[in-house]
Amino acid sequence: MTGRARARARGRARGQETVAPGSSQTREAAPAPCAAPPRGDEEAVQVGRGRQKGPGPFSSEAVVEISAGFQQVKLGERGGRRRDFSDSGILTRRTMTHVVESKTGTSGRPIPLVANFFRILSRPQWVLYQYHVTYNPMKEARRLRAALLFQHDELLGTARTFDGAMLVLPHKLPDKETVVCSETREGEKVDITITLVSELPPSSPVCIQFYNLIFKRILKILNMQQIGRNYYNPRDPLDIPQHRLTIWPGFSTAILQYESAIMMCVDVSHRVLRSETVLDFMISMRQSCGSHRFQDICTKELIGLIVLTKYNNKTYRIDDIAWDHTPVNTFTRADKDVSFIDYYKNNYGIVISDLTQVLLVTRMKRRDPGSQSPMTVMLIPELCYLTGLTDKMRGDFNVMKDLTAHTRLSPEQREGRLNRFVNNVHRDAQANVELEKWGLRFDKELVSLTGRVLPAEKIFQGHRSYDYDPRTADWSREMRGVPLLNPVPLEDWVVFYTRQNANIAQDLLTTLLKVSGPLGIRLHKPVMVEYQDAHDALLRSLQRNVQPHAQMVVVILPNNRKDKYDMIKKHLCVDFPMPSQCVVARTLSRPGSLMTVATKLILQIACKMGGELWSVEIPLKHLMIVGIDCYHDKQAGSRSIGALVASLNSTMSRWYSKCVLQHKGQEIMDGLKMALRGALDDYLRYNGCLPARIIVYRDGVGDGQLGSVVSHEVAQIQESIRSMGQDYVPKLSVVVVTKRISSRFFDHMHGKVMNPPPGTVVDTEVTRPEWYDFYIVSQAVRMGSVSPTHYNVVYDSSGLKPDYMQRLTYKLCHLYYNWQGVIRVPAPCQYAHKLAFLVGQSLHREPNMKLDDLLFYL
Repeated sequence: MTGRARARARGRARGQETVAPGSSQTREAAPAPCAAPPRGDEEAVQVGRGRQKGPGPFSSEAVVEISAGFQQVKLGERGGRRRDFSDSGILTRRTMTHVVESKTGTSGRPIPLVANFFRILSRPQWVLYQYHVTYNPMKEARRLRAALLFQHDELLGTARTFDGAMLVLPHKLPDKETVVCSETREGEKVDITITLVSELPPSSPVCIQFYNLIFKRILKILNMQQIGRNYYNPRDPLDIPQHRLTIWPGFSTAILQYESAIMMCVDVSHRVLRSETVLDFMISMRQSCGSHRFQDICTKELIGLIVLTKYNNKTYRIDDIAWDHTPVNTFTRADKDVSFIDYYKNNYGIVISDLTQVLLVTRMKRRDPGSQSPMTVMLIPELCYLTGLTDKMRGDFNVMKDLTAHTRLSPEQREGRLNRFVNNVHRDAQANVELEKWGLRFDKELVSLTGRVLPAEKIFQGHRSYDYDPRTADWSREMRGVPLLNPVPLEDWVVFYTRQNANIAQDLLTTLLKVSGPLGIRLHKPVMVEYQDAHDALLRSLQRNVQPHAQMVVVILPNNRKDKYDMIKKHLCVDFPMPSQCVVARTLSRPGSLMTVATKLILQIACKMGGELWSVEIPLKHLMIVGIDCYHDKQAGSRSIGALVASLNSTMSRWYSKCVLQHKGQEIMDGLKMALRGALDDYLRYNGCLPARIIVYRDGVGDGQLGSVVSHEVAQIQESIRSMGQDYVPKLSVVVVTKRISSRFFDHMHGKVMNPPPGTVVDTEVTRPEWYDFYIVSQAVRMGSVSPTHYNVVYDSSGLKPDYMQRLTYKLCHLYYNWQGVIRVPAPCQYAHKLAFLVGQSLHREPNMKLDDLLFYL
């Protein structure tokens, strides 16, 4: 995925929806009237030492929702709702009787671990009281609302939080409805009505969310700046001057109820900033591409990027470019026309140097009460710093090497930073006063727990089996010279190459013939086709030389131009379905590594044609494993791409793959219902019977989508299964797979802090009590700290023991044919990801159904 695509996939950074007074409402692609720049002093209401975003006056539905099982109230918080809270209250474990008492496994050897969690040693046992605050006459500015309300300190006390509409106090006011009167600087009288809406006991999930708001104040006391969801220290930057990059170190924090206690999860985070401003980038772009193409290319490169404005340390997403606006334009502020030049000079002491630069446009959620239309805000390019890395930077070995030297922390370095962080909190007098005011106290030590290391799997290949080194979780060396499980002979194939790469093509062919024999692959000589290095010439050559009976097309590309790769894949995956393999000539130009590259190529070619490489022991019979992932294709108008991959045999070595495109907002399973039906039909044809057990691994679940999976997707899966016949009722399990988590585990061995070994399972202490969940560290990493994967079983009618579910999940991490080792997620999840990514990045259309039974996307 390109850096721009990643930025677009992320969308606008959360917490940066800054109100800009005087900004214009727009429904067009480009703003008509001028809009005000973002104002640092009116973006959020100052609450104590922290700032929190709040909604406008609450509707009756938004004030409070209380049910017997879960109390949820919409607390305003700058930075948006975290996934932890939006997914709270989904009580799935209690619906599965076999794990109500215990969800822990038993296999494997115990291992003592340390996790990046700090226990809350004491917390307030008082009730929190929530009040809805209204103003007469109505005041829209949050800062003004807070200032008017806080004129009554004697009534409210110093321990309080206010988000512009909802006030939370640790004590109860004398009356259920309290009316006070405040006065503005202009002498205007304002009546404030404070109405009690809820009493929250200490066990309420809302109280736990409230603790997070309190801790945000602590981070601000430590002079950390919020960017997106996390907090960073701009006073301790890590500069990489040779690449014009700056790294801000920081932390992500979340306080939640875990299995054994309420704890705070803390992880190290880094924000990569570029010393290059948007104006620098635009000037460089004009010089390289010329004036006639400048606007088109500049728009394509900048739209969707996230930029940082250092004058207020906020991030914004570039949504458009106002080519007809410059800093000399004006906007209305307090009934006066103010130029952007004067605004920045008077408010920030910044003198804008380039008065001819065009302005950037960002559209944000309007905070005005009842308004649904977006707010358009203008940004000055010379004040906006680019964040993240370009594709060119990511492809530069030296840039990535220097960057990872600072950001890829070893377990010992990561644990050391976490300990220093909590020590800084305890040493800061002001932070301690704030914590004591609310009755909170955190442990100084990281949480210790006991995990289990599952035994390494035996790999079956051909008629042999072998073990691998469990520390490296890799068997690329062991598999050499061993025939594959079920190789497919390659008899009819075509190799395309350019004239300058003719020698490389011959060397590759010679090496492929050499490595294919020991793997049991019969390789005949291909048809060699030379093509001109031009886009249309290659397409014509493909159309002319690839026949329907061919098994494989190999294209040696002179460079890694995306448009040429996309053209090949579109033709051979959609128009003329044929397994294909592209390889860049530079990859084949190093003689020392050609044997290794050729081995990986022949393995990819083999499984793309339907070959089976290896397997592990799967004790469950008549089992179908399904992997689901999704991708958002911005080029195709924000369409969602859902990919489903399902196993077809008992060794999990044959797979059915289907991809569907659907519009934004449509449930992903709406389109994949037919894909699952197709997988079941294929399974029936392949085995002569339907599976007795189906386990679905659902990857790609975004923030707050867990409820949709539980309430909607599970029902859709069941409906698809019922379509096979009313008397067909297989056992069904649905597991949500989450990779982007903050949890980390450390193994203390012989006085050193190390990564846990592959196969480590954690299902106690730091799991969630309301879920049937566990962590697995399946992969090994050579550098940095290993990231565990979180598995949440949201539906299970099979009664499969937790130990069996954990072991099966780990086994499936061995079956991804594009890597001779254990990967981070079960193979069908990774297959689904690869399929969705190919369609979203290159095809933008559904692949031809003739390829459904092949891993053509590897």
